[in-house]
Formats: sequence, C-alpha cells, structure tokens
Amino acid sequence: MQIVTMGGVTVGLLLLVYTLITWWPGAKSLRKDPAGAAASLAPFLIAWTYGVLAILTVGGLIGWIADTTLWISNWLGDAALVWGVGGEPGQRGPTVAYLPLTQTGAAIVLLLTVVIIAVAKRPKTPSEVKTSLKRGTWCGICLGTSAGVAGFAAVPLAQAANWAGGALYGLAG
Repeated sequence: MQIVTMGGVTVGLLLLVYTLITWWPGAKSLRKDPAGAAASLAPFLIAWTYGVLAILTVGGLIGWIADTTLWISNWLGDAALVWGVGGEPGQRGPTVAYLPLTQTGAAIVLLLTVVIIAVAKRPKTPSEVKTSLKRGTWCGICLGTSAGVAGFAAVPLAQAANWAGGALYGLAG
C-alpha cells in the first residue's frame, strides 16, 4: 500500500477546493433549491467515496491502479511544493491506520468500480458528470489515508462496505 505524502494530500485538497469553488451556486440559489445544489455535487461525492474505498483495497488491479494514482499524486504534489513554494521533498503526511476491507467489502469495491465505469462510459452521461467522477475518484484516493477529516471518513466507509458486502453476499449465499 502506498503511503500518502504532504504532496499527495495537497493534490487531494486542491481537487476538493477546485470542485467546491466551481460547484458553489451562490447563497441565494442554495437557499432557493438546496436539493438541486446537492444533487449537482452528488457525482463528485459518490466518486470520492469510491476513491477512498479503492485506496483501501490491498491488492489486485484496482488496488494497483489506486496505489499508482497515489504515487503519481505524491510525486506531483511534492514537486509542486518544492518548485512552487520552496518546500522540502519527501515529507510524509500524517496518516491514519486504515481498516482493511473484508472479502465481501472488496467485492463491493469491485461492484462500485463497474458502476463508476459504466456511468462514465455511458454515452448519455453529461461531460460535467464524467469530469466529476474522475476528479472525485482521484480526490478520494489522495485523501483516503490522510489523517484529516477525509482520512477519518475511511474507517466508517470501510465498515459500511464490509457490512454491505456481508449483507449482500449473505443473502446471495
């Protein structure tokens, strides 16, 4: 499993801030139609949740892709910190102990992978939704093992995936 650095956390926070700024409908619009405003942020949040779960997978193709994405994000973020603001490379970001997924929790991640890919590849899906799915997944991968609020969300998400997988496969078996 790849460990997140300060650069990786920075990339994740940049993705989150960019998304929130471009999503913000304005206070008046938000008061007028809060459900509509929340619905426009939903693809990002769903993909963020998937990204957090993907980085918690220990192995396999999905785990390798998530680890590689985090490695690239760490490198990009560290380079930006060094060359952009004069920081130091290789600083480790604070991480949390993650809760591993059970076999049925990992199966839920596989099912979610198919859902994310199917929605992103669907011809009628608007390009904004496709972009939100990609950005949300990337952000979740970057922040899923950080020690911030996003990292602490990983434990209940893993527990929920493990429970959902147990319930689903308990019914199927």
